[in-house]
Amino acid sequence: MSAPVEVSVSVNGRHYREATPDRMLLSDFLRHRLGLTGTHVGCEHGVCGSCTVHLEGAAVRSCLLLAAQVDGAEVSTVEGLASGGTLHPLQEAFREHFALQCGFCTPGILMAALDFLAHNPAPTRSEIAEMLSGHLCRCTGYAPIIDAIAAAAKAEAGADLS
Repeated sequence: MSAPVEVSVSVNGRHYREATPDRMLLSDFLRHRLGLTGTHVGCEHGVCGSCTVHLEGAAVRSCLLLAAQVDGAEVSTVEGLASGGTLHPLQEAFREHFALQCGFCTPGILMAALDFLAHNPAPTRSEIAEMLSGHLCRCTGYAPIIDAIAAAAKAEAGADLS
């Protein structure tokens, strides 16, 4: 049996303090304790990328972290991208380029792409494809996703996407 621990964390700018089992994964904590179901759980081995969130501004796989490990940290999920009903430019590019079908991989790809573009604001299509190699999408064939990320980078042309 897992001993409960108290986790104090800021998620999408909102502070939470929750008692949780010491072995609870961050992905499960976000989904089941906080009700933030945009973070998807696919492989639970860090391979598919669907559970990608930001921890202190960097993209991480939430299925590879325990909730207790993020105590005192800032976490951002896909729910925090849109602002006041307005899609984030990256989300808008995904919509415009039909870069999602079933949508299962989309939240993780959006979060990874946001981190990627923050470090590489003018990527080549090859660099985008390389970044996507850590994400499993069974529906789109990746071409529309690459198109969307390239379009978002071009539209923002050096602007901060965070």
